[in-house]
Amino acid sequence: MALRRLTMDDLGALAAIYRDADVRKYFPEGTLTYEQTKEELEWIIDVYYGQYGFGLWATLLKETNEFIGRCGLLPWTIDGRQEVEVAYLLAKSQWGRGLGTEAARAILAYGYGELRLSRLICLIDSANEASIKVAMKIGMSLEREADIDGEPTLVYSAGRPA
Repeated sequence: MALRRLTMDDLGALAAIYRDADVRKYFPEGTLTYEQTKEELEWIIDVYYGQYGFGLWATLLKETNEFIGRCGLLPWTIDGRQEVEVAYLLAKSQWGRGLGTEAARAILAYGYGELRLSRLICLIDSANEASIKVAMKIGMSLEREADIDGEPTLVYSAGRPA
């Protein structure tokens, strides 16, 4: 698997993934239209990359260069505290292959190594068992439940290894 910055050329592939109700099951806003995906992609490129220098990245199968999802780091303010989330979303065709864990490990290493972040989190719907397993496999543990945009959300966290 390979990660790179998203570009507007990724819109079609990302929109196809965002239209899948199974992939978007645990997102409060549900599936997204092509236009909504375009707005999110523009936000990622303009705001995340522009203001923070990081964000979500195109996730590709190394062997074929096929676009299979978007994973990366998302800035949040939760209860007045600046946080950075390790986020991962893959096409349903790629589920069950360990790629979510592989991506999350790479993102964690980048966050701690390149960005020198002291702490990273995952925000997970309590019913999303697959994402909980990924968070635990990368060394995170349940910290608390928080209200994120009106939704009860589990906060998994880990501090940078010494």
